[in-house]
Amino acid sequence: MDGRVGSAINRVRVRTPVPGGALFRRVVFINGLVFALGTLVLALSPASVSSRVRLTEIPVLLIGLAVILTANALLLRSSLAPIDELIASMHRVDPLRGTTRVRERGNGDWSHLIDTFNTMVERLEAERSAASTSALAAQENERQRIARELHDEIGQSLTVALLRLRRTADQAPDELHDDLHEVQETVRACLDEVRGIARRLRPDVLEDLGLPSALAALCNEFDTTTVGATIARDIDDLGRVDPDIELVCYRVAQECLTNVARHAHATRVGLTLTTDNTTLLLRVHDNGAGTITREGAGIRGMRERALLVEAVLNLDAEPGCGTDIRLAIPLHPRRLS
Repeated sequence: MDGRVGSAINRVRVRTPVPGGALFRRVVFINGLVFALGTLVLALSPASVSSRVRLTEIPVLLIGLAVILTANALLLRSSLAPIDELIASMHRVDPLRGTTRVRERGNGDWSHLIDTFNTMVERLEAERSAASTSALAAQENERQRIARELHDEIGQSLTVALLRLRRTADQAPDELHDDLHEVQETVRACLDEVRGIARRLRPDVLEDLGLPSALAALCNEFDTTTVGATIARDIDDLGRVDPDIELVCYRVAQECLTNVARHAHATRVGLTLTTDNTTLLLRVHDNGAGTITREGAGIRGMRERALLVEAVLNLDAEPGCGTDIRLAIPLHPRRLS
């Protein structure tokens, strides 16, 4: 990632700043040129004006003035057109979605301004991507640490407690068997929950068996824990791909299914994973409420993850018809880490 930020910064071209009066001089030059040409045309034309303007000469003057003003407006509009495109691009700037660069025009002043804007956007996106990479890497490391502590420490402690309860139940009087059995079941449920949390924080199946198996396990868990919703899956057996791609794809699918379970009120959910050897396509769709008034932390997190592997995330939500999320990942992206 540091290499990409460095390359983006190195691509900044150092040029002499444009003087603050460049736009003023341009307008003055255009106006002066138009009025000079108008004066030349009037001087060479057969039209003449008396010392006291006659009524018959007023239309000639008005027509000449209209022609001059029209020519001035057209030239200024053409000359200042890049400003409109630049302003529109400024409104579209979004490091999470990528920003279309402004096309450079063959004009020195505007070329410098547009080039500066494009460079600024490029640096903004590179720095945002670098910050997201560092933050998400720290997040994954923290997830891994917490999952390991839950599994190795709390999980083992609960296992020991469960074994001791079982031994105590075997030695206890008959009237305490039912109470001890309930305690055993409670501890066993806590142990299962701890293991489930650790598995969601850092899925071992993703590292051991790959993305298709991890997504299948995720769908099984959704089926088990989500009441009133069924999930249909169509997962290609694509083998192992880049670990970063696998992790991004898994986290996006996990966030999508979590949102469906919490907010969508859906009865049918579909998850597909397909590839055409150049692009990996993950799609999660449901028939739920489809009401996304604003993008929360979950969706922003998915967009940030998509940037890490140069993926494109499209979200289509229609009230009453559900939500359709598509993640298209190039299988050979430019490395960001």
